[in-house]
Amino acid sequence: MEAAFGKRLDRVRQASPLVHCISNLVTANDCANIVLAAGASPIMADAPEEVREITALSRALCLSLGTPNPRKADAMFLAGSKAAELGLPVVFDPVGVGASAYRQKIAQKLLQDVPLTVLRCNASELQTLSGQSLVSRGVDAGKAPELETLLPLAGRFAAAHHCIVAVTGAEDIVTDGTTAYGIRSGTPLLRQVTGTGCMLSVLTAAFVGANPEAPLEAAAAAVCMMGLCGERAAASLTGGEGTGTLRIRLMDAVSNMTGEELDQGANYELYC
Repeated sequence: MEAAFGKRLDRVRQASPLVHCISNLVTANDCANIVLAAGASPIMADAPEEVREITALSRALCLSLGTPNPRKADAMFLAGSKAAELGLPVVFDPVGVGASAYRQKIAQKLLQDVPLTVLRCNASELQTLSGQSLVSRGVDAGKAPELETLLPLAGRFAAAHHCIVAVTGAEDIVTDGTTAYGIRSGTPLLRQVTGTGCMLSVLTAAFVGANPEAPLEAAAAAVCMMGLCGERAAASLTGGEGTGTLRIRLMDAVSNMTGEELDQGANYELYC
């Protein structure tokens, strides 16, 4: 079965969904700009006093565990409850969840109280949320398990929480517990730019917000697009250019990619 990733990108550009991002303070500007580059519209609101109203105006909600504090946690719970009330898609990025007991407490409460559409994470974050003991490296991914271990782990989590799991690594996995996409695109240079994971999470929210009837394919399309745009950005670097230029070129690649190019460049395997 061939996925129609390009169709999902075209829908984002046509619908221009408003995406409510309660984001990582370190990466909020890049998150807002990549949502705009994809053709959607960001709103970066994290005050508990207004988040329910903002969520009600939006087509999707993205929650990031990065730079946590009690006020932000309250805002995430309030926004998440409003999204659940309205049936809006919710993307959760458990940034560095293994780094502290505080982050784990917030994450577990969100998993318990807020119906997620997509968990967008790296392998170590998925392992932590799945109850596997490992040594944390802060917000970094650490050493990822082999695909033979990661694929069933992601599938079990997705089935248990009735959500899609999009876990990035050497091969990205996007699964709903029954069907899984193994996506082979990207560049190791993306790991040297702060916030590319956060950017992927808000991009995923834009895709599922514009394609609520096909969240699995929409999430896979977002992951595939981010990887392809990373490849384009890396390939464009010349002598003397480094990760600062890569960050800008990544944004350019997202803003310039067409649905047709996404379909042509998609490199994935479907696991059923």
